[in-house]
Amino acid sequence: MQTVNVWIVEDDEDWRRGLVSYLSEEPDLRVTLASGDPARVRDALGRTEETEDAPWPDVVLMDIMLHGVPEGVALAEEAAVAAGARVIMLTSMEEKDLILRSFQAGAIDYQLKSDFEGLPDAIRAAARREAPISPAAAERMREEFRRLKALEREFEVKKVQDLITPAELQLLEMVDRGYSQSQIADKQFISIRTVKNHINHILRKLGVPGSKEAAKQVREMGLFKPKEEPGRPLDPGE
Repeated sequence: MQTVNVWIVEDDEDWRRGLVSYLSEEPDLRVTLASGDPARVRDALGRTEETEDAPWPDVVLMDIMLHGVPEGVALAEEAAVAAGARVIMLTSMEEKDLILRSFQAGAIDYQLKSDFEGLPDAIRAAARREAPISPAAAERMREEFRRLKALEREFEVKKVQDLITPAELQLLEMVDRGYSQSQIADKQFISIRTVKNHINHILRKLGVPGSKEAAKQVREMGLFKPKEEPGRPLDPGE
């Protein structure tokens, strides 16, 4: 049976002591460092060589929050780079942005402290370089990616809103409704040349090849006003 060397980085002394005791009952798991002091962990990572009494860790259990700050995120990257360790993040919270940052820093899994009974198997899987992401971590990552995607969309919509004037938006809405350039000119009491100039200006702003593509882009962003339903006026508050 191959022994897995484990480091525990946790600032709650009672929980750290309990975790050391719990993992020490596993015959193949050996806790070789347990500390809540980032400086001590960095000193251990800065050693030039390992010894029998102080081997490099195979797996590091890393608390995200150390002494009130997310220092575990930076330490995760340092442990992965300096020791080649597989890092499992520990937390009692559900900080989705910190979870994503931890994975970006090199962590390979995320475990809630309340699920400590699953840690031995998670450590073994990490040591075997299997370490499938836990369902909890996967779901929180999906939620964070969805949040980031929504923010990206809001940013793109705001950028287009800032680029397109109300008059240009009205013109694009008419294009989207199937009006030809001559029909738009008639309804707006302007020349076709003016319509063409407006459209060309819009295309340069949005970087699309044609007016229909521009109208489709703006429509999909939800920038057109709701169409009035037959038989009732459009509520300005809608």
